[in-house]
Amino acid sequence: MALWTRPITVEQLNALGANTAVSHLGIEFTEIGDDWLRARVPVDERTRQPYGLLHGGVSVVLAETMGSVGAACSCPPGHRAVGLDINANHLRAVTSGWVTGTARPVHIGRTTQVWQIDLANEAGELVCVSRITMAILAPRPGAEGG
Repeated sequence: MALWTRPITVEQLNALGANTAVSHLGIEFTEIGDDWLRARVPVDERTRQPYGLLHGGVSVVLAETMGSVGAACSCPPGHRAVGLDINANHLRAVTSGWVTGTARPVHIGRTTQVWQIDLANEAGELVCVSRITMAILAPRPGAEGG
């Protein structure tokens, strides 16, 4: 049984990022499983730091994007998911190609979710591991849209 509380497609997820930091950095969702998401980011002039390496902040943007989308798509209808905390450990430098992330839930609770995001280079080697904690906000009575 899928984790998602509503039908989702790669096309829908990519459309969410249009005209945002996500599209500016070239981040794109590529696959959806029953309980995981996959997305990638190019290592190019948009995403490298001055030493020519993938900027660590870009890795965090990819991880936060994936964890946030995963949480939003798995919380009850009408609820919102907002970030509380994120951490990232940078394990290996990347200078070109693509970095692909896989996000999986560690904990799906009533008021919080925790997601693990593993980022790998094109050789499948881990380059960054990240974990994000999301707050799940219930609709406010009388609020627009909820």
